[in-house]
Amino acid sequence: MTGTRFAGRRVLVTGASRGIGAATAQRFAAEGADVAIVARTLEQHDHLDGSLLATAALVESFGVRAAVIAADLADGDDRARVVPAAVDALGGPIDILVNNAAAAMYAPVAQFPLKRRRLIFEVNVHAPLDLAQAALAAMVDRGEGWIINVSSGTARPIPNSTMTMYGASKAALNRMTLGLALELAGSGVRVNTVEPRAAVMSEGATALIGETVRADQIESMEEMVEAIVALADCPADFTARTCVSLDLIAELHLIVHALDGTPLPPVSRSPVSQ
Repeated sequence: MTGTRFAGRRVLVTGASRGIGAATAQRFAAEGADVAIVARTLEQHDHLDGSLLATAALVESFGVRAAVIAADLADGDDRARVVPAAVDALGGPIDILVNNAAAAMYAPVAQFPLKRRRLIFEVNVHAPLDLAQAALAAMVDRGEGWIINVSSGTARPIPNSTMTMYGASKAALNRMTLGLALELAGSGVRVNTVEPRAAVMSEGATALIGETVRADQIESMEEMVEAIVALADCPADFTARTCVSLDLIAELHLIVHALDGTPLPPVSRSPVSQ
């Protein structure tokens, strides 16, 4: 059964062929939203499970509309068509934008090639801002809107040089989010970032780091998604925040739900090990 919290809302989620993006799209659909989903993989990735068509089927299973937009967010011209295509397909302006897509490549800074540095910043910094700028005018006109940028704990200095360039892009995303939120203060548009406190074992994360992560270093997909949807239902003065998933859940006394919207039993959790 579809919930109603986001009934009548139009949501755009990037990086939605699998992982956090696909789970977020499913959860919004479970609570009544129409969802536009964006990624490069329309039918099948060459080595990871998940595709836009698979996510669209999940979204539509809740009786809401799914708009499928295959696009390369590293390409400025390609991403310029994303918001207009979503608006056309969903029949109106975007209420909630979730910038989840990310390019994650790790290598020592001294050997990090320029081509990969450019790609990381195109996808992780320029694309979220371009999509936000494209959606903003309609949000401001209506006096409400929610922009959620998915960040990472690597934005803070950590003793791991191979994550430096990825973390630098996420630090830029956090700073950009803050500046945009401050500029939009009083408009009704909320702009926040949220990052996982522990590893979320999506298909991509499992392929990259699955064998190196202990159980006490993992949080569930449902917990991360709970934090994201909370930021799509926050009041106008809840903006300019850099949030951490599990901390936000505790702060707001949230009940974590399954991706179909049903409540999950409480989980007793120890502090996450580093």
